[in-house]
Amino acid sequence: MDGAIVSEHRSTVLVTGASGFVGRPLVAALAHAGFAVRAATRNQDASFPAGVERLLVPDFTHPIDWDAIVRGVDVAVHAAGLAHPDASEIPEARFDRVNRAATQELCDAAARAGMKRLIFISSVRAQVGPCASHTLRETDEPRPTDAYGRSKLAAEAGVRACGVPFTILRPVVIYGPNARANIRTLVRLAALPVPLPFAGLTSRRSLLGVDNLISVVLFALANPATAGEIFLVADPRPATIEEIFTMLRRAQGRRPGLVRVPPNVVRLGLAAIGRGALWLRIGGELVVDTAKLEAAGWQPAVETFRGLAEVLPGGGTGLVARVVG
Repeated sequence: MDGAIVSEHRSTVLVTGASGFVGRPLVAALAHAGFAVRAATRNQDASFPAGVERLLVPDFTHPIDWDAIVRGVDVAVHAAGLAHPDASEIPEARFDRVNRAATQELCDAAARAGMKRLIFISSVRAQVGPCASHTLRETDEPRPTDAYGRSKLAAEAGVRACGVPFTILRPVVIYGPNARANIRTLVRLAALPVPLPFAGLTSRRSLLGVDNLISVVLFALANPATAGEIFLVADPRPATIEEIFTMLRRAQGRRPGLVRVPPNVVRLGLAAIGRGALWLRIGGELVVDTAKLEAAGWQPAVETFRGLAEVLPGGGTGLVARVVG
């Protein structure tokens, strides 16, 4: 059946961005699942599990000749791309080149090679800005608000048009070991030895454990019904900002240490220290409905608290059972 990938046949999977935050554990999971994995990376020092084929690829700021890279590949998981917590600091043309044009070149090569499947890891930002006034669903009209989101939405259009069976994933902010950007900021704040002014902040945020994202990729490979579909991807239950900081501090073996401060004071305080953009991610809601993905049969691999514990130095070892139990 079109779109079905069966690991028992030793299908070859290409992973782009293979040495990145998502790519590295994804490569390991695919290899463990029995796939032959071809890891495409710019990092000459990247190491992968035994049996994984490593291919060095050039910077995506220049045209990429994907034909030799995709030769013999059954499916590609395109995880590489340019992201930045403040998209205004990077020219829109750079986002377009790395996120749209390089994806289009990969899609064209995949079509020429007769690839069976293309899984594109896009972003919720292809659909919306840093916050939303309602719970997001795949049926909502995409309205990206910055260059990053627009480049991801344009890349999705190329994926949908290239003629290769595809699945497009729109993950929310991803947490996990060695997390970056916004999650790293939250972890650093939680680690401060001072009370934090986030008690009573009831804005909710959908989060996504990296292990849960990987489980969605594996689910899509095993389920042909996911071909031709777009899925919002998140842990099923959103958390308030107060809950997130409480979970992070409890995973450190600490009391929450949160104090109640009027939201406007928090907003002005962040602006005063040059972190005004962070308020949109703390004071505003961004909740996605994962009903479509769950109705297809996916179940999360990791519960949110356990995943957040892994974000911390030492992975919250010995603390998770005590706090959750």
